[in-house]
Amino acid sequence: MPVEPTPEQIVEMQAIAGGPDDGPLVMLNLNRYRDPAAYARYGEVAQRVLDRVGGRILWHAPVDGTVIGEGEERFDDVIAVWYPSAAAFLQLVADPELLAAREHRLEGRERAALLRCEGAAEAVLGLDPSGISEA
Repeated sequence: MPVEPTPEQIVEMQAIAGGPDDGPLVMLNLNRYRDPAAYARYGEVAQRVLDRVGGRILWHAPVDGTVIGEGEERFDDVIAVWYPSAAAFLQLVADPELLAAREHRLEGRERAALLRCEGAAEAVLGLDPSGISEA
């Protein structure tokens, strides 16, 4: 089960960082825990580093159930995190303090999905109705 980005996914973020398309973004974190206490230890460090890189948690909520999906698509919580840029996100993932806490993340998280979404210039949570497409 994935709990960390692949090298290819990091390269993709590096290609965006610092370029003309490097603007605000929101990372939507979907987490399933093996040991919530271990992940909480990681989360304390992650919050400090997030503050340093200029990011902010916009929203955090436990998942009450899965409506569409099954089995491995079950998650325990959702966290929306705003970053001023892809470069700021990469600063976070490469931060020495956060890297030192990696063992807590690996011990605590059983499965994760991290979705990169367009972010507003300000750290806000919202939806631009014009961005909705019909499937």
